[in-house]
Parts: sequence; C-alpha cells; structure tokens
Amino acid sequence: MHAQVVTSTSKEINLSIKESDIGMLYIIQHELLKNTNIDFAGVILKHPLTNECWIRVNSTKENPMKDLIKATDSVIESVNELKKLFNSKIKVK
Repeated sequence: MHAQVVTSTSKEINLSIKESDIGMLYIIQHELLKNTNIDFAGVILKHPLTNECWIRVNSTKENPMKDLIKATDSVIESVNELKKLFNSKIKVK
C-alpha cells in the first residue's frame, strides 16, 4: 500500500492510496464516523484500472490525521481480536 497526502488543512485531509482494497477503507470510514469530531469521512475508487482510492476526512477539531490514525489503530485491534477468535474456534488438520 502506498499512501500520499493530496491536500491537507487544519481541519481536512485528502489521501490517495494505491495498491489497496477499497473494502479496508470502508471499514476505516465506518470507524471514523463513530467519532463525534468527524464531520465527514468519504472513500472513493478513482478508477478501477488504476487501483487508486481516495479518502477525505473533515474534522471539527484540528488535525484530522490524528483522528484517521486513531480509527485505523482501532480497526487493526478489532481485526486482531477477530483473528484470535477464528484461530481458537477453527482447527486445521
């Protein structure tokens, strides 16, 4: 995955993310929208052939990048818990 800041202000950030799956970004978007400091979190697929996604985050407080990092860390923690649950319930022969 390659992420690049397209534009950034004190209350908005736009990222271009290449070589990633849009489904992962939808999960991060969902986590962002749980936060009351977030006015808007949107994800788009720029073009199916380029495999480039964009995510935009608007925050009521300053530094939306911190909100994005916090949401991403929360998603990673949830996925790790899910992985542990699967591993404990599924036995491979």
